[in-house]
Amino acid sequence: MTGTTSPGRHRPRHRAARAASAAALALAGALSLGAAPAPAAAAPARPAADPLARYHHQQLHWKSCLLGPDDTTGKELEQAGAQCADVTVPLDYARPDGRTLTVAISRIRGTDTAHRVGALLLNSGGPGGPTLGDPPFVRRAMGQVAARYDVVGVDPRFVGRSTPLDCHWPTGSMIRGAGTDRAGFAHEVRFAAGLARRCRTHAGDLLPHSSTRNTARDMDVIRAALGERRISYLGYSYGSYLGQVYATMFPGRVDRVVLDGVIDPARYGPRLLRGAEDANRHALRDWADWTAAHHTAYGLGRTRAAVLATVEAARSAAARTPLRVGDYRVDDHDLPVIVFNGLSQDNPTAYGDFAEGVRDLRRAAEGRTVAPSPWLASVLEFALTEHGSGYGSAQTSILCGDVAAPRDPETYWRDLRRAGDRLFAPVTRNINACAFWDPPRERPTAIRADLPALLVNATGDPRTTYPGARAVRRDWPSSRLVTLRDADQHAVYGVYGSRCVDATVNAYLATGRLPARDVGCPRPTS
Repeated sequence: MTGTTSPGRHRPRHRAARAASAAALALAGALSLGAAPAPAAAAPARPAADPLARYHHQQLHWKSCLLGPDDTTGKELEQAGAQCADVTVPLDYARPDGRTLTVAISRIRGTDTAHRVGALLLNSGGPGGPTLGDPPFVRRAMGQVAARYDVVGVDPRFVGRSTPLDCHWPTGSMIRGAGTDRAGFAHEVRFAAGLARRCRTHAGDLLPHSSTRNTARDMDVIRAALGERRISYLGYSYGSYLGQVYATMFPGRVDRVVLDGVIDPARYGPRLLRGAEDANRHALRDWADWTAAHHTAYGLGRTRAAVLATVEAARSAAARTPLRVGDYRVDDHDLPVIVFNGLSQDNPTAYGDFAEGVRDLRRAAEGRTVAPSPWLASVLEFALTEHGSGYGSAQTSILCGDVAAPRDPETYWRDLRRAGDRLFAPVTRNINACAFWDPPRERPTAIRADLPALLVNATGDPRTTYPGARAVRRDWPSSRLVTLRDADQHAVYGVYGSRCVDATVNAYLATGRLPARDVGCPRPTS
């Protein structure tokens, strides 16, 4: 989760600049060719017909990615030489002759056809994050090896330019703070139930088909429609889980796999953030150190303790009376989410944006009139208006559609009380809409342990925490882990400016050979 987001979203698009600132129905068998039972005579067995043939062999119609004069993403893709297409996929893979969806993709073709590796599919996380605009950024990160790949951005089903799923929420995320007392938590129970009810009302026909497994099936249709026998894959954050699921469901169809910001599948689900409190406290302290060193610019305190006291004072004030920040009212359900969203990128620009936001909150707590800074305004718009409804709806439908959440509100209340943390636990352990969702149609994927992949993670990542990456490395003996040390950074490759990380990933993409051993990369000194 980064920016004004939820689990795993971090938007690799413009990463160097923008991220610096800011259950039992098994369908997998329907996707593979099998042999028909041999007849009584000794005639050879015939392959079963491919139930997805019309999808696998569809003709893609490539076109301009530009939707209009205000389409910034389309302009960037156009300038980079990308084209876009819509891929048709079944809504329900158990009924491939039924209703269909479109999945929007973009592609920048490789120029070194003599040494072509194939297609590199991208996922920027979320779940629910659009990825169609990411090929220009990823190609820059790849350097010379980019010429050997067709780099393909995908807006997964129900996301971005693909067939949408929108529950018409008054917020962009189901992630909120639990409040400070039982009455506040009871309010959250009602709020979460209301979000789930809106989804049943406005998107009930789509919800059963929103899941990571179906997104992986869509990826394989894209692979076939592109004419590729195998695909390579780069997934950030939630995209690391999607990559694990795809590689497990279609092990013969993956080539080179890079997973950056690694999710432990044993911990994946609607409560994915639970357990991230320590990493976020560490990131908050590091930000406070930086902010104290820049007291002249932000005036939040000359020591770490003073800066942290400023944050706590704003939290306490919001718990007493909602703070007026521009046109918004920020209470104890909102302020912890604002702090949480300020802690995913470890660089001076992101730190400064967050410091400006905290300064605005402090001024509001003092009763002063506040016009929020651009970063804080974007967080508040996302969290407190319908502006991000489509994103939050898609994200929630995937998380709830993948793994069932505890349904008893007392489970969450007891967990909150045990945690005893007034800032992060109210966000990471709060009840959410998945507690009121219908059960998933399929069981979670049991991830294979025999697939090679290059894993990337920072030791201080406050979203996909480092112990999760180490757990995946342990469970995948054929993988290798690239560790960025001493950075509170979510998403590293091509984002953070680590030449060590970027060179290691690019060497793997160029050769297909994993490093002989795990790689440790120091935090850049400048």
